Amino acid sequence: MQAFTYANPKTLKEALASLAGSWDEAAVLAGGTDLLSLMKQDVYAPKKVVNIKGLKELKGMERTGDGGFRIGAAVTIDELMKNRLLGEEFPALRAAAQGITSPQMRNMGTVGGDLCQRPRCWYYRNGFGLLATGTDGKSLVPSGENEFHAILGHGNKAFFVSASSFGPALVAYGAKLKIASASGVREVNAEDFFRVPASATEREVDLKPNEILTEIVLPVSRGSQSATYEVRQKEAFDWPLVTASVMVKLSGGNVSEARIALGHVAPTPWRSKEAEQAITGKAITEASVESAATAAVAAASPLSQNAYKVQLAKVALKRALLAAKG
Repeated sequence: MQAFTYANPKTLKEALASLAGSWDEAAVLAGGTDLLSLMKQDVYAPKKVVNIKGLKELKGMERTGDGGFRIGAAVTIDELMKNRLLGEEFPALRAAAQGITSPQMRNMGTVGGDLCQRPRCWYYRNGFGLLATGTDGKSLVPSGENEFHAILGHGNKAFFVSASSFGPALVAYGAKLKIASASGVREVNAEDFFRVPASATEREVDLKPNEILTEIVLPVSRGSQSATYEVRQKEAFDWPLVTASVMVKLSGGNVSEARIALGHVAPTPWRSKEAEQAITGKAITEASVESAATAAVAAASPLSQNAYKVQLAKVALKRALLAAKG
């Protein structure tokens, strides 16, 4: 990898002061499971690396005053999985963590790092840019190898899929993310944190070069039921083909509220309001989950090699809804 300077701040304030106004100037290092790979592959070459792994402000998990739950961005995947209370109240998040089977990733990878990781798209990872454009300015993906690319929300431009394991569950829960900069702290909905870039110079998340994601705040889970279901090629560590995370509230046996998010089918965790509308007001049955699943993929626009994801997304959503019912 190319040479870089290294900063090891002791506080969040020092870390923020070490960042710069462009991504090329400075990068944040937490677990390093993604950043170091990008640097070794010469896809990304920041001039400075700022280590935030040891910052106390980014650690810990605890209940919030209103009965929700706070997760520090530097909490590791292993720490999240071992938190009994979190697992009991937010099973969709625990299930997403369990899908990350590598002990190395669980012990080194952080929750914030998972949310901020760059796409796994092989065009991007091999130097063709975030939007994978050729010399003619057109995307290489539709006419190339696109087996693992997007079927929803790509706008015929951004064909990569969001790699985040936790993103769909956090969207389904209606979580909020706190982001700090030298000028203060701002809060964004998990659903709005993920973005579809309009150009190759933009990022896939709502984060500026001089900002740090500090914590995730989950709302009160009382009265809700949730689940995550993943479809994978293998049990060994890999990214899923498709995931579905759901949160439902039942009243009189019928769904009174639903939040549904699909993963690995779009450039962002894909919230399906169509599926939510299809299941709301109904009991969770084989027939109703089939209707919700059909609604979720009605707008799908598969590429030449990934039409199989349409059926997998339907299956994942149906099984997630049935699992949430219990």
